[in-house]
Order: sequence, then structure tokens, then C-alpha cells
Amino acid sequence: MVAMDKKILVSGIKPTGRLHLGNYFGAIKQFVDLQRDYDAHVFLANYHALTSVSSREKKKKNSFDILCAYLAVGLDPKKVTLYRQSSLPEHAELTWMFNCLVTMPWLERAHAYKDAEAKGRETNVGTFDYPVLMAADILMYDAHVVPVGRDQVQHIEMAREIAGKFNNTLGETFRMPKELVVKEMEIVPGTDGQKMSKSYNNVIPLFGTDEEIRKAVMGIVTDSKAPEEKKVAEDNNVYKIFKLVATPEEKEVMRAGFENGGLGYGYAKKMLLEKIFAYFGPTRKLYDKYPANPKKVYSILARGEKKMRKLAEKKMETVRKLTGLRN
Repeated sequence: MVAMDKKILVSGIKPTGRLHLGNYFGAIKQFVDLQRDYDAHVFLANYHALTSVSSREKKKKNSFDILCAYLAVGLDPKKVTLYRQSSLPEHAELTWMFNCLVTMPWLERAHAYKDAEAKGRETNVGTFDYPVLMAADILMYDAHVVPVGRDQVQHIEMAREIAGKFNNTLGETFRMPKELVVKEMEIVPGTDGQKMSKSYNNVIPLFGTDEEIRKAVMGIVTDSKAPEEKKVAEDNNVYKIFKLVATPEEKEVMRAGFENGGLGYGYAKKMLLEKIFAYFGPTRKLYDKYPANPKKVYSILARGEKKMRKLAEKKMETVRKLTGLRN
């Protein structure tokens, strides 16, 4: 049972494909580390996934795979409430109500929209409205904190602004959430040095085959310096990723090898590959067991969704009355 005095934590991950090291070190690891200290609500953001995933079967598989991954990495259903966003239509209802409070110029500030515009991509309304749905995800459950990386702080700031506008306009209803910027929750570099993302095709898969992981690691982009040349460790992608899975002693060995000369990128990639297999070996074995028992996996979701539905219905009844949709 969750202690009543614990603060509420809300966060989730968008099921748009197989998990990669960026997902793990950028979010999931923090869920595991924080689950003892908070009343944690962790959800599959499958409404958000509609902006980029079109295949029905792929959506279902991605959601199931991520739930299996949550369990394999150590999220404990006795400590964490797991649920699907789509099982709670109140999220969409609250999003519409928030939409009626915010303006288009205000939404144009969002980083995701600006990035799409800068790259000349046509933006669908779901992507444009992404911050409002995210605000509904957070504010629905009166979250105290939302764990984020520094690149996501804007989303929490926008959620606070929406909460403040609603509270000031219609009455005190929503708690002001705070971002919990975890030191380790940094932007994880991909194989090309950009943020690791499926959109950039630069990921190292967490639960891929050994060959898929090997191919990704050996494909990490580096400069053309010879092994004997000195290199700045913090400037190369191999070392940046190695730091995530290595011990302090191992990190120092690689750092010294680069900066003193004598360590080539090919050998450094082999060191990284070995550490990835060692670090995630037990998790990868456990992950393989869950797909064989989908009934157990979905029963965990059902319990979580039953709990969250009660909370969502209670909050929305208050909101409907304040907006004049209920007597």
C-alpha cells in the first residue's frame, strides 16, 4: 500500500517503438529510482503516440512491449500505478477544456512545434496541441512533481500556466506541479551525437538482438583521429554513452586512454558493447519472459486503470461543475 503522506509523481513514455538507451537513462531508470519515495503514477502515453504511429497493430505491440520493459527494469506494481492514457477518456475531455483557455500564439512557443517548423515539416494538430494534453495528464492527478530532463522543463512550465489560468478564471482546482530535474536525467546522445531518438534513426536498442546492438554501437559517429592521437573524451559520442553504463574506474580508464593517446575508437566501441551487454544482461533475460504471459501483464494494467479512473472521474466532476457542464 502507498503511504498517504507521499507526494504524487506523474510521468510516462510515448510508445512509438522499441525502447532504447535514451528511453532508459532519460526516463525509466528514474522511475525505478524514485518509486520508493513517491506515490508514482506511470502511464503509457498512447494518445500522444497517435501523432506519429499509424499502424493499429504496431500501436498495440509498442504499448505491450513498453509495459513489459517497465516490469523488466524493476518497476514494482505494488509501489507504482501503471496505466494506459487511452483507458481514461477524461484526459481528452480535460484537454478540450484547457484548449478553450489557451491561445494559438501561446502554443506556438512549444519547442516540439518550433522544431517541426524549423525543419519544414507539416505539423498535425495533435503535435501542435501536445503541451495541452500533457498538462491534462499531469494536472488531472494533482501531481506534486514530474521527473524530466532539462530539455522538457518547458512542458511543466506550460502545465503550470494552464493550471494558473484555470484556477484564476474558474476557481482553485489544480495543484501547481513542479519539475523534478534529476541530475542523471540528461539528454542521452545518439550514435550521431544528436539526442537519441527514433526520429533521428540514431538509437541503440535496449531489447534488440545482440547483432542489432553491435551494429548500432559500431556505427557510432567519431572523428578521424588515429589511435595514438590525443582526444578530448567529453567531445566524443563513445565516451558519452560509455559513462552511462560504466563504473567510475572504467570511465577513468577510457578517459585516460583517449586524452593520453593510445585508445582507438574501434577498441573503445568494443569496450562499450561489452559494458552494455553486462549492464543490461539480467534485464534483457527478464524481459523475454513477459510476452509469454500477456494475461498477467494486462491484469497489472487493469488494476492500475481501475484506481486511476476513480481519481479522474472525481477530478472531472469538479471541473464540469466549475465550467457549467454539470449542476
